[in-house]
Parts: sequence; structure tokens; C-alpha cells
Amino acid sequence: MAGYRFGWPNFFLRLGAALFLVLATYNPSGYSWVHWLQHSSNKFDPLLLLAAVLLVIGWVIFLRATARSLGLFGALLVLALFGTLVWAMVYYGWLSLDNTSTLSWVALILLAVLLAIGISWSHIRRRLTGQVDVDEVDED
Repeated sequence: MAGYRFGWPNFFLRLGAALFLVLATYNPSGYSWVHWLQHSSNKFDPLLLLAAVLLVIGWVIFLRATARSLGLFGALLVLALFGTLVWAMVYYGWLSLDNTSTLSWVALILLAVLLAIGISWSHIRRRLTGQVDVDEVDED
């Protein structure tokens, strides 16, 4: 772990995983696990339940990492940043509140960005400040 350097490719890999998790769970296109469940005649289909378990595992991993690294206050700060960003986009006419599909996409993408920041924050903080998390210290 001593030679490991966190960079943009690592963040974008985590962002891609978070986008996959969020958009596979739900998205406005109609192709998501939620839509699959709604249109399934057999709610106990093994593949449907397997997908649910895999999604829950992914959500637990991302939410726990985000909660541990950002904490409640940090997550609220990121949400406040994203909220004001959306507000500015609506205020300046770049985003319309009438178009709920586009607004949903923006919200889902920002949720994925929040999760990617959360799962990457320990690495980002170490790069910015040089501080190492206690649970990351190697014992020699």
C-alpha cells in the first residue's frame, strides 16, 4: 500500500461503479431493477432476487464507505453543494423543473457522484493533506 497513488483514473473507476449501481437500481429510461420488478409476473424470480441481493450489497458498500469517510456533516455539505448547483442551473435556465425526466437524471448522477466522492474521500484527503486514516496504518 505504500506505493499506491490515488489519481483521476481511480476516481473515475469508482464513479463508473457508482453510476452503474444507481442507474441499475432506478433510472427514468424504464430499464432498471425497479422497472423489472414492476413488470415481472413472478416477483420471486430467482434472477430478480439475485439482482436485488447484488444491488443491496453494492448499496451497503457504497453507503457505509460514504458514511465512514464523509460523515453526516460532510455528506450534508456535498448535498448542499449539489443542491445549490441544481438551483443555479434552474435559476439560469439551463435546467427546467417542468422536465422531470431530465431533473431525475441530474439527481441520479449527482447521487452517484456523492457516492463516488464518499468511497474515494479517504484517498483524496490523504493526497490533499498527507493525513492517513487510522484504519489504514500498516503495522510492520
